Amino acid sequence: MGEDDVYTKDGRVEPIAEDDDVYTKDGTVDYKGNPANKKVTGTWRACPFILGNECCERLAFYGMSSNLVYYFKYHLKQSSAKAAKSNSNWSGTCYLTPLLGAFLADAYLGRYKTIASFSIIYIIGMTLLTLSASIPGMKPTCVSKDDCYANSGQTAACFIALYLIALGTGGIKPCVSSYGADQFDDDDVVEKKHKGSFFNWFYFSINVGALIASSVLVWVQMNEGWSWGFGIPAVAMAIAVVSFFSGTRLYRNQKPGGSPLTRIIQVLVASVRKYKVIVPEDKSLLYEIADAESVIKGSRKLDHTNEFRFFDKAAVEEPTDHIKDSIDPWRLATVTQVEELKSIIRLLPVWVTGIIFAAVYNQMSNFFVLQGTLMDLHVGKSSFEIPAASLSVFDPLSVIIWVPIYDQFIVPFARKFTGHRNGLTTLQRMGIGLFISIFSMVCAAILELIRLRSVKENNYYDWEHMPMSVFWQSPQYFLIGAAEVFTFIGQLDFFYDQAPDAMRSLCSALALSTVALGNYFNSLLVTIVTNVTTKNNKPGWIPDNLNYGHLDYFFWMLAVLSVLNLGAFLLIAQWYTYKKAVGYIR
Repeated sequence: MGEDDVYTKDGRVEPIAEDDDVYTKDGTVDYKGNPANKKVTGTWRACPFILGNECCERLAFYGMSSNLVYYFKYHLKQSSAKAAKSNSNWSGTCYLTPLLGAFLADAYLGRYKTIASFSIIYIIGMTLLTLSASIPGMKPTCVSKDDCYANSGQTAACFIALYLIALGTGGIKPCVSSYGADQFDDDDVVEKKHKGSFFNWFYFSINVGALIASSVLVWVQMNEGWSWGFGIPAVAMAIAVVSFFSGTRLYRNQKPGGSPLTRIIQVLVASVRKYKVIVPEDKSLLYEIADAESVIKGSRKLDHTNEFRFFDKAAVEEPTDHIKDSIDPWRLATVTQVEELKSIIRLLPVWVTGIIFAAVYNQMSNFFVLQGTLMDLHVGKSSFEIPAASLSVFDPLSVIIWVPIYDQFIVPFARKFTGHRNGLTTLQRMGIGLFISIFSMVCAAILELIRLRSVKENNYYDWEHMPMSVFWQSPQYFLIGAAEVFTFIGQLDFFYDQAPDAMRSLCSALALSTVALGNYFNSLLVTIVTNVTTKNNKPGWIPDNLNYGHLDYFFWMLAVLSVLNLGAFLLIAQWYTYKKAVGYIR
């Protein structure tokens, strides 16, 4: 099946007048609620405000979170394993709350209002976090720079602030990328081509913010203190909100289409009620309204597909499906509503394969940092030291290098051979990233193996920093960055493109939830590994002093899981059928 199949059918779509070329055909409206004029709204003229917002918001998020595991361990006095789990659980929540924000955006508020309202919660959380690290009585008590302790109230204040931020980011993460993509009309060939490029530059802007966060802000936290280290991200978030509102008049807005969960449940109920009904071979006999636009507000129709035929029973019309002059939605659904459910079911196996990749990605803010703290932090032979978390700068640097290479060279080159508008299909792109991620874990495992051998041979067990440069970590960060360009950007594009029109925020949140589950999966792995390997008073793989452990075993385990995950992904990609949109929206 072709990924670009968007077409019309005789008798189902009204002819388009020449005047209609002025307006978008995907149902978007301007800030006043009028049909969006192509010449004055959307496209790249609106995107700088969205990209600026994302850059500053990510600077705020990563500036606050990149070194958070260090703050937990040395300022809240948590053990290595507990600090890693606290960080994973919080990070996971940040990628799970988008399901709530996406539901509200698709069903009731629309993306613009959702981003605006949740930004306020985000800023409140950032402010409280800054106060919890600044005000005597609220901030942890420190005997020396890294010898601090926090009482239960101070710890609670920190975590309340962090989980307010997690809630706030839940309304922004799933909506901003989808909102940017909304600025390009799916039914305009030229604009749709630019949409794929938008996702590349969207991710580029994320990593510009992350680059500043993982270099400048981590240094500020380690040298100037956490009040500045959390305060600057709070200011960055305020700038992000200003950037977003500045583009209001230029944005195209997709109308909320009502509760997608209700529609899905209605199809399930109707299918079960008609479990004895035989589905006709002729798909034209299945129920669908005659208008060009579907029954779902702001959504194009979807053409029938042959998978999951059981749910087609919901679209088989019977006399009992009518209540007086109207249709009972709990007994009869349109083909488009049935195809909405099928689209979500087809996405789920692809979604599952993102969890292992997210667990690998999670190592950058957890065990890569803890591994780096035991190494030589000097830059060359100088006396200048960098924080271990600053090595994560090689991840955004890798992304910033690879995005232009992919967009300007790989896409045109691949297009010559594949004929695909984006060079590679989104599934091919994601698969390449999964393959690269395996080598990141292999690099981390080999480095730790060499480091531990050196510790054993030279008795460095109790050294604060062993004489091995932390810059040996750069390849593992760089490889994760390269993998992101293929997998994460491909995932953003895939889940937006394959989502039904009225469920795009929800499907973007579904993609983000793999990061949440990856974090929780990593936390679960740490718990299992710790419990199993510390029996009989053994130090285990992940003790407080990693010089006595075997963190390399943990990285090898993730490498093996990544290989198995790639195999599963390749099978799923062969099976997948791309959606086909029918018609347009006036």
